[in-house]
Amino acid sequence: MSAIGWLPAHRVLPAAVRLGTTTRHGGVSRGGCEALNLATSVSDAPEAVAENRNRLRAALNLPSEPLWLKQVHGIRVHVDDGRSLPTEPCDAAVTAHPDRVLAILTADCLPVALMHRDGLRLGLAHAGWRGLAAGVIEATLTALESPASEVIAWLGPAIGSSAFEVGDDVRAAFLDQAPEDCLFFAANARGRWQADLAALARARLGRLGVTDVVDCGECTHSQPDRFYSHRRDPQSGRQATLLWRHRQSR
Repeated sequence: MSAIGWLPAHRVLPAAVRLGTTTRHGGVSRGGCEALNLATSVSDAPEAVAENRNRLRAALNLPSEPLWLKQVHGIRVHVDDGRSLPTEPCDAAVTAHPDRVLAILTADCLPVALMHRDGLRLGLAHAGWRGLAAGVIEATLTALESPASEVIAWLGPAIGSSAFEVGDDVRAAFLDQAPEDCLFFAANARGRWQADLAALARARLGRLGVTDVVDCGECTHSQPDRFYSHRRDPQSGRQATLLWRHRQSR
């Protein structure tokens, strides 16, 4: 069995908290989903996804099955009660319960992890441009019920600005709320814009009062050997960002 690809967060985390993103290595999927696709919503064999998820749980010694979400590029947040599973479509989750593994699936969108400095409350959001502009970070921070000044954030692998070309509609969705976000859109020769998704998220976090933010700096689009990218390959699989706190180390 191949080793599972895992990119841990290179930042200081609260005690007992674990955070990182999978790469595409170590699974059994074929074609555009090769190899460690973790999403059931793409054209991959269900049995391959099930095996990949089993391998992920074993390799990381996860304390429980991740809370897989039905993501729809919205702002609904699942507030974990420590027992039940998510049933409604949502794009973020928070938990205050140990051994509950939050999970977000991406293939260019930005995973945003939020956590109280004591590590007792954790949140994870799926922030594509639509969700980011609509307020998924704000909704997740509200559900986290922690003062912004006590929250630390980590931005996972996402499409970089050199590959993320957008139109006037996307730029307007941000500038209508914060004109200063114009700094994160660079005009290109085609009359469109190169958008910096991570910078837009950092700016939004800053306006909310979250200033301790670390960006992993990994571009999904430019690394086909490591990451899935929907913009590069519409038939691609999805990597997962996972966040949890171990009970025994509290």
